[in-house]
Amino acid sequence: MITTLCLSKHSFGQNSDSIVIDSSKHKIENNFVSKMQRFAQLSAKKSADEFNADKAALAQARILEEAKKAMQKAKSYLKTASDTLVAKDELTSIEKDYNAAVDGVMINKGTAQTFRNLTSTSKILSELLNKAIARKSKLDIQQQNIINFRYQLDSLISLPELFKFPTDSADLYKYIQQLKVVAIEVNPIDSVLKISSARVQLLQNIVNVRVLNLQTTLEEINHYQMEMGTNILHREFANLWDEAGSHRPLTEILRQGKEKGLLTLTFYLQNNLGKLTLLILLIFSSFIYLRSLKKIYIENKILSDDFEGQLVLRYPLASAVLIVISIFQFIFFSPPFILNVIFWIMSCLSLTIMYRNFIVKYWMNVWLVMVVLFMIAAADNLILQASRPERWVMLVLSVFGVASGIYVLVKGRREELREKLILVAIGLMTAIEFGSIVCNIFGRYNLGKALLISGYLNVVVAILFLWTIRLINEGLYLAYNVYTKQELKLFYLNFSKVGKSVPTLFYIVLIVGWIILFGRNFAGFDYIAGPLREFFATDRTIGDYTFSINGLLLFFVIMSIAVITSKVVSFFASDKHLAQNKENAIQGIGSWLLLVRITILTLGLFLAVAAVGIPLDRITLVLGALGVGIGFGLQALVNNLVSGLIIAFEKPVNVGDAVEIDGQGGKVKSIGFRSSVVSTYDGADVIMPNGDLLNSHLINWSLGGNRRRSTLLIGVAYDSDLNLVKKVLFDILSAQPKLTMNPAPVVQYEQFNSSSIDVRIFFWTKNMRDAAAVKSDLIMSINAGFKLNGISIPFPQQDIHFPNEKHQDFLNK
Repeated sequence: MITTLCLSKHSFGQNSDSIVIDSSKHKIENNFVSKMQRFAQLSAKKSADEFNADKAALAQARILEEAKKAMQKAKSYLKTASDTLVAKDELTSIEKDYNAAVDGVMINKGTAQTFRNLTSTSKILSELLNKAIARKSKLDIQQQNIINFRYQLDSLISLPELFKFPTDSADLYKYIQQLKVVAIEVNPIDSVLKISSARVQLLQNIVNVRVLNLQTTLEEINHYQMEMGTNILHREFANLWDEAGSHRPLTEILRQGKEKGLLTLTFYLQNNLGKLTLLILLIFSSFIYLRSLKKIYIENKILSDDFEGQLVLRYPLASAVLIVISIFQFIFFSPPFILNVIFWIMSCLSLTIMYRNFIVKYWMNVWLVMVVLFMIAAADNLILQASRPERWVMLVLSVFGVASGIYVLVKGRREELREKLILVAIGLMTAIEFGSIVCNIFGRYNLGKALLISGYLNVVVAILFLWTIRLINEGLYLAYNVYTKQELKLFYLNFSKVGKSVPTLFYIVLIVGWIILFGRNFAGFDYIAGPLREFFATDRTIGDYTFSINGLLLFFVIMSIAVITSKVVSFFASDKHLAQNKENAIQGIGSWLLLVRITILTLGLFLAVAAVGIPLDRITLVLGALGVGIGFGLQALVNNLVSGLIIAFEKPVNVGDAVEIDGQGGKVKSIGFRSSVVSTYDGADVIMPNGDLLNSHLINWSLGGNRRRSTLLIGVAYDSDLNLVKKVLFDILSAQPKLTMNPAPVVQYEQFNSSSIDVRIFFWTKNMRDAAAVKSDLIMSINAGFKLNGISIPFPQQDIHFPNEKHQDFLNK
């Protein structure tokens, strides 16, 4: 082509030099141009064909590469996807558990339904439905992924670019060989995908039937429960002496109850392993603390031999189990009855251990009888289907309850009973068990059975809760006695009254918990509690934010727990308990607590935000606003916060240190985020910003406790019995609860005064702020004690004589 173009150019050059152009040459020239134009067209077409062929080759290579990648992904997915055999086994297990759950409800119904059977079946079916729905979701996702892989492969191998064959025979042969290789690789994968899709589809059909069956059965059971809840007084069976309407062997009924009980317990524990772990950790933490508190009392020789007022320290593990289970069993929502029985048995066992050699034998026997009757009633309550033999057992149990209740109420040794409210629970049990007898005899089986277990549960739970409150009260009081810094706002309780009388708040919590546990045994309880739960769980929307009352409560609960935990850490970690030797007292961690509290509060805030689901962009906006605020007018606040961190790290002053600031003496009460509190010796609390605290001339005298020694000077008559005076004073000092017994008060005679013998009393108050009030109380108590024992407090006297009788008569008038 290049040669042709050169020749053409040479010819044109020669023609340009010619002067004469004849027609033959002109004709030749036209022919040449036509040939060149045809040549150009052919060349352009050939170039375009070559370009299209190269483009098609690139597209074909890309498509084949994508097909290979798609096949590789499909192979990997088929290897890692859940095995259909696992799904098939799970569906088989669901079917098996379903058949066990509906026994006595949908099959082998008997004469009538029972509340306990419906409740257990409903819980099992709800769990099975959740499992079936979860498996259905997995199968749907798996089927969708298989369909996507098949669609991707089909779309790739159906693209038109693959069918543009090369014109060259050699290239065509190579390309056909590539297509053969791809076809060989695609066909097995496509076949496996088809087979997998068919298997998954079969399982989808099965699981859809399972889900529909479970939903239908649950709806029917809910209908039964609604009827039972609204018709709780209606007769279900014949009178006890009449002939039974149907008969099923008792062994089958027991097997059914055992199987359903284990299923409900297994499912519930699987779903609440975190709460169960938390419960165990709380028991362990409480045990460690009570054991350490007991060790403190032993070291300071203030532990009573009979543990009167110190029962919580006698068996720390039993106390921890009883307290934690009694309080935190309510974190388990709608637990199966068998789990509650396990909790109550553990609590009863712990309280029985604590009762040993602590209460009189008579009331110990009463407690053991109640526990045994309760355990038998609880075992009977695990039987889910009614039978005539069981109704006779129920009758005997109820009669025993009525007889034992009447005996205790009539001939009980009330003066030996430590908790008088137990008699109220026993009286209520007697009435409830009598109601169970009547209902059982006249065919009101469900109500009779609910009353049977509720009567004994009422007594046992009441006793457990009463003693739990007593143990908590003792624990707070004992902790108050051995720690030198009491923060009255910590638990919002007056610690000076703890140990004397139980706070009303504790009884309110007890009654609410008792009502919940008592009401769970009746069919209508869910229809009362259900709307309340729905009210708290319903989502509400304000603008773009959706929330529920449960979420808000959860937020405040988590933050409250974080705040209380930070205060508890500060209370129990920064203070020093009463030590026999002040020099051996271990220095508290003091201002390090600020960092610990910041960490606890920060974690609590993030947990609360995460639990409620507050969007992070809202938090970002708040932080941005805070940044602007700091730039404009919060420099002083930031300065105090940073100063607090400096105090926490460098420790120029520690919590509990005796300090003097600008001539004002006192002790550092707390070191907060922004400010610190210094308690003056006058009883005032000076709140000082941390920045001012660092910049002031601070004198740190010592690290010490919060006790304060005070003195009281008294004069007694010369004819007083000095030993009696000393005894009376010691008795009065020992009866004052706000005084420390270590160091103990000191009474010493100081001097012979003009009209009296002076006695000086040295005493230490547990809290320096109580010094003035304690001194006032002691003066009143000493004055009354001296009058009672004939001890006089002399005062200076002068005799005035009037020689004139008129003046004397005037004075007499």
